[in-house]
Amino acid sequence: MKKIVKISEGANYEAISVGRYDGLGEHILVLGPDVEIPGKVFIGEALGSKSVEASFQLMPPGMAVPFLHTHDQNEELYIVIKGSGEFQVDEKQFAVGEGDVVKVLPKGKRSWRNTGSEPFIMLTLQYKEGSLTQSAMVDGNILEGEVKW
Repeated sequence: MKKIVKISEGANYEAISVGRYDGLGEHILVLGPDVEIPGKVFIGEALGSKSVEASFQLMPPGMAVPFLHTHDQNEELYIVIKGSGEFQVDEKQFAVGEGDVVKVLPKGKRSWRNTGSEPFIMLTLQYKEGSLTQSAMVDGNILEGEVKW
C-alpha cells in the first residue's frame, strides 16, 4: 500500500505528496476489516487541515461506487482531472469529463462511475456548507516584499 510522504513543513504550511496521478491506484482506503477501496486517498489529516477534507480517487475503467451516500454538514466539490464518467445526484444522471466540476450539497444523494476506457481521476474537496464568508478576491492581501526564487 502506498503512503503519503511529507515533503516540507513550516510554521504556516504543510506540503505532502501522494505521488503521480497514474500511481494513485496503489493507495488503498481501508474502511473496515472487509471493506477496502483501492485508488482512494484522503489527505486532510496528513496536512493537519482543520477547514477542508480532500481526497484523490483513481477508478479503473468499468469501476463504480456501488452505493449512494449523503453528508450531514459537508458540501463536496468533485474536480475531474482525467478520464470520463457519470454522476448520479438524487434522481439525475449526467456525464462528466476532464475539467468538469460538480458541487453537491450535503443532502444530495450521490454516486459516480468510470464510463471511459482510461482511468477516471478526481480530486474531491469536502467542507462545511455555508462556511465561506468571503471570496479570495476580498480575503487576499498582496504584500510588499521580494519573492525569492
